[in-house]
Amino acid sequence: MSNNTKIAVRTASSTYEVEIGSDLLPHIGARVDSLLNGGLCAGKQRVFVVTSPEIWKLHGERLASGFPSAPVLLSVPAGEQHKRLATVERLAEEMAQHGADRDSVLLAFGGGVIGDMTGFLAAMYMRGIRYVQVPTTLLAQVDSSIGGKTGVNLAAGKNLAGAFHHPLAVYADTSILSTLPPAELRAGLQESVKAGIIRDRALFDFLDTESAAVLRGDRDALTRVVADSVRVKADVVSADERELGLRMILNLGHTLGHAIEAATQYKQLLHGEAIAWGMIAATGIAAHRNLITADEAAQIERVVRAYGPLRSFTANATELVALTAKDKKNRSGARSFVLPLGIGDATVVRDVSEAELLEAAEAMMSEVNSLQVTA
Repeated sequence: MSNNTKIAVRTASSTYEVEIGSDLLPHIGARVDSLLNGGLCAGKQRVFVVTSPEIWKLHGERLASGFPSAPVLLSVPAGEQHKRLATVERLAEEMAQHGADRDSVLLAFGGGVIGDMTGFLAAMYMRGIRYVQVPTTLLAQVDSSIGGKTGVNLAAGKNLAGAFHHPLAVYADTSILSTLPPAELRAGLQESVKAGIIRDRALFDFLDTESAAVLRGDRDALTRVVADSVRVKADVVSADERELGLRMILNLGHTLGHAIEAATQYKQLLHGEAIAWGMIAATGIAAHRNLITADEAAQIERVVRAYGPLRSFTANATELVALTAKDKKNRSGARSFVLPLGIGDATVVRDVSEAELLEAAEAMMSEVNSLQVTA
């Protein structure tokens, strides 16, 4: 426990720590108790844990062992299809039935879907209560649990209903990662590749040269990747809390990635896999514009593919381009698109034309279709 890493997130509205370490779960109850003991109702707050049956079966006993009294369990089925307003309404009703009040505390115990929904539930229940993030997937540990962006999906697109609501703390137990299926680990690592591309050349180079150790789940290697990725996210969020400028670079690959998820109804690819395809397309646009050297563009593509394999999906380029028009990052009808300028640097542009985007989407779908033929 002494080797744990703590990284501060400091924004205009909130300051909190992300603690990264091994075997944290049994100690989280004491940490949450310590966070709450400065309040007017110290020791009397009720803790509600939002999780999936699968996560609770794997890790629930270790988490619950650290709380002085058993938390109230709120269960959500696994899957992006449950990340909807109806689920949040049901959870809020269950909280009310259990007597949750403004001093109650939510704990998000799961991946990005659980974290996003729990944060949104905390933001809207009684106009805002406190919550803690305990992410159990690599993707959630390095990205979605940090920064206070919460929300659910609408039929029209991903995360179109939500709020900025920061957690009290984030506890990333890297020992949990050993239980992830290989595909989940690889998908989460794409968000770390993204962090390296946009902001941290050293992280990118480590993911490149140490890919064998990272992919086999070496604990030290993964802990470094998580910590470095969190530092990137914390640095960007601290500088731009409300995604008014700099924070948009965190969305590299997400414009087309979200379109892929919507086109496939979130059923064919994991989030990180969709983002990987989006990063390749964005890198292609940047190379076509001569914003990045051919060598660095090739290196980015090589590392993205190293954390694959990239899987095929069913969609067409025209549909994907149409779906990007519904992206929540768009402003005044113009698409906001993140392009790499080099490894460790990225920019946001709003002049990617329909023709440019269609060309990139068609090139991507040509490869996707070739994968389907050879499968």
